[in-house]
Amino acid sequence: MHYWWRLASKFDECVKFNLEKIQNLSKLTPILKVLREMERLYLMSIESFDELRQKLMSYKVGDFWVPIGGINKEDLDIPPVNTILLVGFHNAGKSSLVNLMYSVLGQSGLIPFAQTSSGNDCGYTTLTMKEHNVLRSTRSGFCIYDTRGFDYDRVDEALLELKEWMAPDGVHHKKLCSRQEDHVLVPMLNNELEDASSSMFTKRSVNGVMVVANAYEIYKSLKLDDFKPLDALKQLYCSSSLNKSNGNPILILTHGDKLSTEDRIDCRLKICKHLGTSESNGIYDIVCVTEYGLLADEFDPISAYSVTEAVYRSLLISDRAQLVKKTFKDWTLFALSCLMCFIASIFACLAQLFNVLAQKHKGKLKW
Repeated sequence: MHYWWRLASKFDECVKFNLEKIQNLSKLTPILKVLREMERLYLMSIESFDELRQKLMSYKVGDFWVPIGGINKEDLDIPPVNTILLVGFHNAGKSSLVNLMYSVLGQSGLIPFAQTSSGNDCGYTTLTMKEHNVLRSTRSGFCIYDTRGFDYDRVDEALLELKEWMAPDGVHHKKLCSRQEDHVLVPMLNNELEDASSSMFTKRSVNGVMVVANAYEIYKSLKLDDFKPLDALKQLYCSSSLNKSNGNPILILTHGDKLSTEDRIDCRLKICKHLGTSESNGIYDIVCVTEYGLLADEFDPISAYSVTEAVYRSLLISDRAQLVKKTFKDWTLFALSCLMCFIASIFACLAQLFNVLAQKHKGKLKW
């Protein structure tokens, strides 16, 4: 089952293309690009999976930084832990993805560590953020934040909440994700939410983002000419909050195993075209949980490698986007800029005041 793309009608053409070693890559159609990418993941899962996982297990923040422009690593404002945020709409599979990360990276077997919405009727874990150390190690250089799913009908509200998460203050464990409809649930959960804003939890700035999308749900809606889920995903994926410095976030497609091979590829192509992003770079088709409720890495090495590479790529982007520390000169210039702006605003107010007085005086002279 994990070699699903080989059932595609275009797969023989992809194999022929590889054998001929055609140099003109412009002849690659979008479908062939997807098939080649899946073959790459298959080969990498055999050759490099253990090596890549070991890199993550020994990772410390800044390990993937490359010296550019004569800047030393000591000059960077490197956080103690890199924070990767999972965002998406309801039933996207964020919590299932966290469980897969635990199983693949933490080698924890089939024990679920993040409760999914399907198994949580009270909705408690969806009300607050949860920080996950998927390596289950105190020396881990990164953590994963599982967030509450957004609503397709309230995209504007979602973007405002996302902007708050991406602010310098960042996020913290058990941070409350409040919504308008929570007035019924919150009173019943006061005891559990008392420490939602507690100072005992470390605040972390978000360094990387993975947007998780339910491919099956989106494609099913497209078949009914309903573009709401796809349009909502585009607003989230292309949000200015996620694209300020690191470029596009990592895109994770889930539940694709519920589609046929051709529909699964077609869904990926439609989503990427609508988002204006590459169909083979920075996007991963991952099966988080099998139909038997087991974590997919037991049967699907491609998904196991894909989630490992997705984390690696996110950390790589984060390390290479670290900011330089502010020096005394920088803070001095910032203070002078603020002072000049303040003085300019005073003069602007005085000019406006004198203009009003001049108009009144001019009116009196006419009389």
